[in-house]
Amino acid sequence: MQVSDKVIILDFGSQYTQLIARRIRESGVYSEIHPCNIGIDELRTMKPGALVFSGGPASVLDKNAPDIDMKIFDLNVPILGICYGMQLIAKKLGGIVVPSKDREYGRSDLYKVKDSILFKDVFDESKIQVWMSHGDKVEKLPQGFQVIGKTSNIEIAAMEDPNRNIYCLQFHPEVAHTYNGEKIIRNFLFDVARLKPTWTMASFVRSVLKEVPSVVGDANVVCGISGGIDSTVVAVLLNKAIGRKLHCIFVDNGLLRLNEGKEVIHYLTDHFDLNLRYVDAKDIFLSRLKGITDPEQKRKIIGRTFIEVFEKEARSIENVGFLAQGTLYPDVIESVSYKGPSAVIKSHHNVGGLPEKMNLKLIEPLRELFKDEVRRVATELGIPDFLIWRHPFPGPGLAIRIIGEITQSRLEILRQADKIVEMELKDSGWYYKVWQGFAVLLPLKTVGVMGDERTYEHVVALRVVDSIDAMTADWSRIPSEILARISNRIINEVKGINRVVYDISSKPPSTIEWE
Repeated sequence: MQVSDKVIILDFGSQYTQLIARRIRESGVYSEIHPCNIGIDELRTMKPGALVFSGGPASVLDKNAPDIDMKIFDLNVPILGICYGMQLIAKKLGGIVVPSKDREYGRSDLYKVKDSILFKDVFDESKIQVWMSHGDKVEKLPQGFQVIGKTSNIEIAAMEDPNRNIYCLQFHPEVAHTYNGEKIIRNFLFDVARLKPTWTMASFVRSVLKEVPSVVGDANVVCGISGGIDSTVVAVLLNKAIGRKLHCIFVDNGLLRLNEGKEVIHYLTDHFDLNLRYVDAKDIFLSRLKGITDPEQKRKIIGRTFIEVFEKEARSIENVGFLAQGTLYPDVIESVSYKGPSAVIKSHHNVGGLPEKMNLKLIEPLRELFKDEVRRVATELGIPDFLIWRHPFPGPGLAIRIIGEITQSRLEILRQADKIVEMELKDSGWYYKVWQGFAVLLPLKTVGVMGDERTYEHVVALRVVDSIDAMTADWSRIPSEILARISNRIINEVKGINRVVYDISSKPPSTIEWE
């Protein structure tokens, strides 16, 4: 089997599996995640240059524990087993795994037992801090293996069989809590597997520009533009690949941020010469949302109406054969868990339903990328920083940042308040330090005093969070003087607001958006 410079990660359900893929890609090596129960023939056709067995929440001692085909070891490619992956390898190859007396979770000191290619330049002294998360442990080594690391709790915290190129770690090298964890991963990639760092965003762009024209042929492609980074990158990338055969459609649903529609159209048409159609659909969206307060109803109405408007506009374009979408790799991974497709999919994700209704084939040029990689592609394409680092904006727009009924007057109040949040975060330098910051209009009024008059006006909540990928988030510790300035400006400049509060909830248990 001729191998490639690609790493296949077999997923056993770990919360860190995506992080393993990101760390490998950060080293310049392409990686893909696949379920652990993938067929051996399918795996063989992928020609992996190396395999990584992820961690997982199960015990290898359970009756229905996730398992692998023993023929995987016959592929003769380097293997790195992490946590559950280490225990499974030990069990499959004749070692003994037993329950630990105490579950080891969190920081622990790893002591080097012997030199290993995996630990090259990793230890400053005889020990390093690592991150543990396990309930079982390897008690007896499989034949051919030797111990290379231990902790105060377990004698076999890392093991290797250099003759078969199999290396195993009881801890998680992919998390930031493990000291020099990225070096351990790089040692495996480059010194053990001898892979080449060929995965760059420049190479990705070149491959898309080469492949897309042959896929599209003479057909036209339609692409929905939202102003977000994903759809913007898709549009600019495909425009470079197929030019005027790409037809971008920007549907203004009346739920955008202040001046957002104008800004998006200006930059995409003037700077990138996109073939773009602007559809003013404010009235139809707002009329259908009149009197609606339930957030899920709002989402469904917005989703259905978008499909209707988009489909009508797309049908006016001749010879359309493809629909371009900004699907990212985390969306793809949702459907490849070893337990099967995710049960819950966001009801506003992309433009669901369009391919079936319009009989179009999908083009998803970003489906191999994580969000940070999309931003690097954007830089490669010359997209300006203000678009690249624009804070995420939900598909339903301000409809889910207005708690309760959507009206034109409430939209105007929120737009003005939200713009002040953006301006103050930018002026203070905090805009690019946080993941997301915005205002939420609450469905209640409170008493206030402005001048000599008593007021009874709206309350706005500020939501500013720190995150890496939005899977988890913590509220941002913005300096009090900045919060005070935002509050003062909103109350003084936005007619209809007399109180501002700050949301100090983390995700989980809360979500980033309020609805």
